[in-house]
Amino acid sequence: MKVALLPQIVPEYRLAIEKAGGEVTALAPDVTALVWTDYSQPALLAETLDQNPQVQWVQLPFAGVDAFASILQTPFRFTSAKGAYAQPVAEHALALCLALGRAIPERVRATSWGEKFAVSLYESRVLIVGGGGIAEELVRLLAPFGCPVTVIRKNPELALGSATYGFERLDDELPKADFVIVAAALTAETNGLFNQRRIALMNRRAYLVNVARGKHVVTEDLVAALNAGVIAGAAVDVTDPEPLPSGHELWSAKNCIVTPHTADTPEQVTRMLAERIYRNVLAFQGKGEWVGLVDPIAGY
Repeated sequence: MKVALLPQIVPEYRLAIEKAGGEVTALAPDVTALVWTDYSQPALLAETLDQNPQVQWVQLPFAGVDAFASILQTPFRFTSAKGAYAQPVAEHALALCLALGRAIPERVRATSWGEKFAVSLYESRVLIVGGGGIAEELVRLLAPFGCPVTVIRKNPELALGSATYGFERLDDELPKADFVIVAAALTAETNGLFNQRRIALMNRRAYLVNVARGKHVVTEDLVAALNAGVIAGAAVDVTDPEPLPSGHELWSAKNCIVTPHTADTPEQVTRMLAERIYRNVLAFQGKGEWVGLVDPIAGY
């Protein structure tokens, strides 16, 4: 089978396609499979698909597909990388929880002994917002800590953690949590999910961790809440705006850790997406199951 690899040719992705029995070629009337490698050019992808209606399947590069929302309703099969990067992102979320609880940012800068302070993750109540691969991996990583884990997800009938609820229960569950971890897809319903009102529902001793999308959290509301002591602290790997400009007030907000979208690095993404491409090229040939199929209605 012939597969177009656009707009950049990534050697690892070419090898994955060839390993699965595909041939990387230019996009032509007889090419029905497309692996898209650039998240920053959704308009170019839309133009490419408009000019090539023969395409049947498109592999998208990231787990989140919000940048391609306007294209998902078109009559193509889309797969994403959802779940592919779950392990490193969940690992990063765990590290941020531990760092917040142990006041590591404060202590690494300290030049005097300071007060004794620590919040143990052991048996802490954890609320995960989102029920995809990151949440599944986090539940596994948190098991040795004995944490009661509540998961808020769109499909609560798919049980995960100690308890699973729909988003209508989010406001009820927020005050109970010691750590709130955002790991949801960005959709119209989750955009701005953590605003002033919802952050205020959290326990004053609780921490907010965001490893999903910057737009899940209203940045100015988070800054205000941190500086006023509405919550104990926050750690964000994603921001709005992103990249976060030098001098932005979030950098100096109280008890805040900002990491530059490094929960998964380019090297990790390349390796893991190559495996996803390999499996889906096989699936396109009827040699296995599709992985990461995008639901155009749900938006992920």
